[in-house]
Amino acid sequence: MGIYEDRLLPRIIDLTCGSKFLAPERQRVCAGLHGRVVEIGFGSGRNVPFYPATVTSVSAVEPADLGWRMAAERVAAATVPVERSGLDGQSLPFADNSFDSALSTWTLCTIPDVEAALGEIRRVLTPGGTLHFVEHGLAPDAAVQKWQHRLNPVQKTIAGGCHLDRDIRGLIESAGFEIREIDRYYQKDGPKFIGALSLGTAVAG
Repeated sequence: MGIYEDRLLPRIIDLTCGSKFLAPERQRVCAGLHGRVVEIGFGSGRNVPFYPATVTSVSAVEPADLGWRMAAERVAAATVPVERSGLDGQSLPFADNSFDSALSTWTLCTIPDVEAALGEIRRVLTPGGTLHFVEHGLAPDAAVQKWQHRLNPVQKTIAGGCHLDRDIRGLIESAGFEIREIDRYYQKDGPKFIGALSLGTAVAG
């Protein structure tokens, strides 16, 4: 990775995704996590305070060394073991059926081969294991979608490959997951083109 991606982008992501107004989303998406958890795009560990007592361990997948260093205090304060266990969500270093739950928060927008990443998540989950996700992506309204398509090239350039217009539900279902519940809504007080959220859970077959 270059200087921007390696040294600056993790700090920008921490600032934008670490806002207090995202805490309700983090609390909602972490509810129901249980057993062995793999978290894709761990970042600076902003989800750690929201892990429920039903979680027994967390394997953190995070490519940025700076992001992991920034997570040090949160990891140290965690009530469950958290270990950096992988660098690339597209190729997870785990055996099949290794985890009971998976967690992805504002990550599927950025992974280059998101289909491969979702396939890997499904592979490492036990049958009936759950994927918990909150992602921004394709808006429900055609007018907003047009702006997302127009602004997507700029967004990808300045935000480390982040896409505004990925169809989160479609991608998850195409990977062989069954959506158990999903809430699609616009984030309060945010621009619709970037704040169209999908929050829910899906079950691995």
